[in-house]
Amino acid sequence: MATFLYRLGRWAFLRRRLVTLLWVALLATAGVLAAKAPAAPDDGFAMPGTEAQKAFDLMEERFPGAKADGASARLVFVAPSGQKITATANQQAVERTVAELAHGEQVTGAVSPFQAGAVSEDGSTAYATVGYDAKPGALSTAATDALEQAAQHGRDAGLTVEIGGSALLPKSEMGGSSEAIGMALSALVLLITFGSLAAAGLPLLTAVVGVGLGIAAVTALGSTLGLSSTTSTLAMMLGLAVGIDYAVFIVSRYRAELAEGHEPREAAARAAGTAGSAVVFAGLTVVIALAGLSVVGIPVLAKMGMAAAGTVVIAVLVALTLVPALLGFLGRRVLPRRIRNGGTVRQRANGGARWARFVLRRPVAVLVGGVLGLGILAAPALDLRLGLPGDESKPTSTTQRRAYDLLSDGFGPGFNGPLSVLVDVKGVADPKAAADRVAKTVSGLPGVVSVTPAMFNRTGDTAVLTAVPSTGPAAAETKDLVHAIRGKAADLKTATGATVLVSGATAMNIDVSQKLTDALVPYLVVVVGLAVVLLLVVFRSVLVPLKAALGFLLSVAAALGAVVAVFQWGWLAGLIGVDQTGPVMSMMPIFMVGVVFGLAMDYEVFLVTRIREAYVHGEEPGEAVVTGFRHNARVVTAAAFIMISVFAGFIGMNEPMIKMMGLGLAAAVAFDAFVVRMAIVPAALALLGRRAWWLPRSLDRILPDIDVEGARLQTPAPRPEPVRHSVGV
Repeated sequence: MATFLYRLGRWAFLRRRLVTLLWVALLATAGVLAAKAPAAPDDGFAMPGTEAQKAFDLMEERFPGAKADGASARLVFVAPSGQKITATANQQAVERTVAELAHGEQVTGAVSPFQAGAVSEDGSTAYATVGYDAKPGALSTAATDALEQAAQHGRDAGLTVEIGGSALLPKSEMGGSSEAIGMALSALVLLITFGSLAAAGLPLLTAVVGVGLGIAAVTALGSTLGLSSTTSTLAMMLGLAVGIDYAVFIVSRYRAELAEGHEPREAAARAAGTAGSAVVFAGLTVVIALAGLSVVGIPVLAKMGMAAAGTVVIAVLVALTLVPALLGFLGRRVLPRRIRNGGTVRQRANGGARWARFVLRRPVAVLVGGVLGLGILAAPALDLRLGLPGDESKPTSTTQRRAYDLLSDGFGPGFNGPLSVLVDVKGVADPKAAADRVAKTVSGLPGVVSVTPAMFNRTGDTAVLTAVPSTGPAAAETKDLVHAIRGKAADLKTATGATVLVSGATAMNIDVSQKLTDALVPYLVVVVGLAVVLLLVVFRSVLVPLKAALGFLLSVAAALGAVVAVFQWGWLAGLIGVDQTGPVMSMMPIFMVGVVFGLAMDYEVFLVTRIREAYVHGEEPGEAVVTGFRHNARVVTAAAFIMISVFAGFIGMNEPMIKMMGLGLAAAVAFDAFVVRMAIVPAALALLGRRAWWLPRSLDRILPDIDVEGARLQTPAPRPEPVRHSVGV
């Protein structure tokens, strides 16, 4: 492996103009294809295999044109203090507002609250439901503008009008400001780390090339492979992360090889052969983590994972070819101006070496302290409750949250999370009697406030009931009620012959959370298991891969504990603008495992391969740890700071789910980089000594020798071919 990558890096350095031109041509071609590609499909958020999804599909079939998964808006009207919404003037204002929307763009129906009986008992509040033929987030600008204008007209008439529902969900788009801030912070960290504008700018440039090519490819293939615009979100996030990291690893090793006295061409080749080997296997662990999202069983997550995995592959190829090519143009300019002396640069003691020696003197204290500290931080995760936060978790400054609160005050908290009970009476002798039996059974369950009369489709073989719980959509009692209704389905089937399915947004959220919870353990087994096997090949050790996996699990558990403490328990929630505590987003554990596992294994492979390289080349185990930290601790620290800065930038956004992801990912990277990789790893290696690199003879004979540490590169390199053009030094 190292020899092949050495030759590849040397070839890219010598043929730098050709290599650069090829990457530019690829980027331009992908950009043109993306610009000409048809619009990406809207793949929604299907949950195959869940009861809620089965009910949605059946409703689409039995109620044609009903758009069970279409966007909807709830206009909530509140009369001025001391007045009734049923007063003549107020009622006329409400009806004018609803009539204004009834024939609008993409609207399938808008019913006056006075016709639908949607008025609170005290007469102060009413609501009108507006249905659309587009899915949430896919409404046209004209449709959303008309909705907001109609609400304003109601306010102009003296009413309080707020808009709830899914109609005003923002369209999926990549947050350009967040990426720009992240890139700026990355540039600052790299400039401080390398002390050279050229060295700091190169990783950013190559990361942009890799991400640009990846996103353009996703866009170009969107209609062919069914990739929606949301698919590229994770690809951009991880593409930037690993693209910067991998280029930093190569550039850092190139600078170290220059310091050893090698000429730029040889330094670039050796950097590709050594650090490039670490990049290849670090990239493979990320690809495994992302491709493993396919086992979750959610199509949109599987597509996001595969698209991001493809972007990571591009990032690896960029690091192995384009980075050495650009180093050919920069030569020694990647070194700080003050130490460009035309020859060698002396290696000086640094903070990484001093920290490693400190850990080697106190390995037990550092190991126990690190594990105990992460264990304490992880303790809140034992109370983890998963869910999909809705309007109740939005800031009070949003109209959706104000509409939610007004409906809770006027109609009760459960009104915001109604349950749709679908009754399939096809083939039943008396469909109406069967539907009435279901309604009576559901209304008799604890926690049910009301059940609407059955509404049949045109053919009379399917009915829909709406059950209003007494608790809010995110409450544990509502989840129990959904399970209770489903628990009665078998008895109702026996008694009436009807099939009963529970659906609606609340039930779908419950099913999503359950499916993601059930998938977490298989996902961990697949991802961590395959990565341990891969690291076994890389490090030729049994204990080092196991240590890496256990350390990763510790950091993820601690980060989940931090998320629970802030977003579920409310600790320090006000400092980051969290207005309402509630369940943790269902996708958080899966996302954190996938994203953080990839980044953690990047740091593990890059740091420990340098330690193993020193050990293989004859250093004692303890001194090998010091050598590895001397060369790579600064770079790993810089890479971690870049990722923490990027993720932490999302904490300041208004959307609670984005805040949660920002805090969780920033905390996980911080714990993994600074506690696990910088403290627990050297302490464990110090205690294990030579045993850390133990490998049974039977495995030693079976495993391929890929030479990731570049042992073969210690022999004299093949005599280079004559250079026919300037090497850029």
